[in-house]
Amino acid sequence: MNKLYVGSEVGQLRRVLLNRPERALTHLTPSNCHELLFDDVLAVEAAGEEHDAFAKTLTEQGVEVLLLHDLLVETLEVAEARAWLLKNQISDFRYGPTFAKDLRTYLAEMDNEHLATVLLGGLAYSELPIKSSSMLPKMHRPLDFVIEPLPNHLFTRDTSCWVYGGVSLNPMMKPARQRETNHLRAIYRWHPVFAGQDFIKYFGDEDLHYDNANIEGGDVLVIGKGAALIGISERTTPQGVENLAANLFKHGQAKEVIAVDLPKHRSCMHLDTVMTHMDIDTFSVYPEIMRKDLDTWRLTPKDDGDMKVEKVPSYIHAIENALELDYLKIITTGGDSYEAEREQWNDANNVLTVKPGVVIGYERNVYTNEKYDKAGIEVLTIPGNELGRGRGGARCMSCPIERDGI
Repeated sequence: MNKLYVGSEVGQLRRVLLNRPERALTHLTPSNCHELLFDDVLAVEAAGEEHDAFAKTLTEQGVEVLLLHDLLVETLEVAEARAWLLKNQISDFRYGPTFAKDLRTYLAEMDNEHLATVLLGGLAYSELPIKSSSMLPKMHRPLDFVIEPLPNHLFTRDTSCWVYGGVSLNPMMKPARQRETNHLRAIYRWHPVFAGQDFIKYFGDEDLHYDNANIEGGDVLVIGKGAALIGISERTTPQGVENLAANLFKHGQAKEVIAVDLPKHRSCMHLDTVMTHMDIDTFSVYPEIMRKDLDTWRLTPKDDGDMKVEKVPSYIHAIENALELDYLKIITTGGDSYEAEREQWNDANNVLTVKPGVVIGYERNVYTNEKYDKAGIEVLTIPGNELGRGRGGARCMSCPIERDGI
């Protein structure tokens, strides 16, 4: 029996969730890509081929790859899941009661494959064959979206993250991504791989407005031995960190959470774009951002159910203590300062560790990959000329659901 458990960032990876970029990318244009959180439009076919190379590399390493689109189609086969998703993704608050009802009626007729494609990839008013008495369709242009595409679903790391024996269903910061979480809620509730399995839902599974408690999986590193390292970033708030920490402690799944306050700008959108765990004692770090003096807190459980929050001098020492290591090996982004900045922007630090000392990264980051190689880290390279335009590397594009501890 496969176990839904992620015990580290570097133990043998066994099962992972990816999302092959398809229809959502065809809806990206120069005029809407920024609103949809992309810096550029992607060549769709090429992005798909690059993603296939990524999935193939994982499979060759003995990792089972689950694809989000397929899981969603299979989840929609469960009548209760289908009804829940239509109610939540096509809500009266989102569309007004009249148009929501008409739209739900139209979508309910679709087969599961088509419905999954539309929920993930979006739908324009020009593609909608129904008439509705609502004001809404009459006030939109043909190319406006009835259902916005979710191109960022490519980055499965963020929407949900598995931490030890459970998962956090993350309330996302940006409106362009908030609907993603409902797809994962439905999958984890009803899909046969997950339904009835023994795992904890720490956070984000209720139909609530989570207010300021935002957290995204790119900021969460399960560093092992009962510790988690979480970045407070452009997308993850202190409130989000404390809520997740409180639930990890409540369920006895973690002994400490180390929180690092990152600068709030797009080049270091998430902690994993400037720091990743590559081997038990080795991290890749972009030194321009991950300075030694970043504000760092250590959160630990107290006997009365509350938590203790103390400021600590350095995230490096905090990690060494948590992992019981004498010292951490830090590999900095490669090249001179120009090359390092370019490669960090192209996700040189955002590698996915498959097993201790073996990582997957973009082949274009030659200087950094060379440095990893010299430090004894094996880099399995994948093409990323198109995929990288969404500002995410191999770690961003993967959500481990089963991985060994250290």
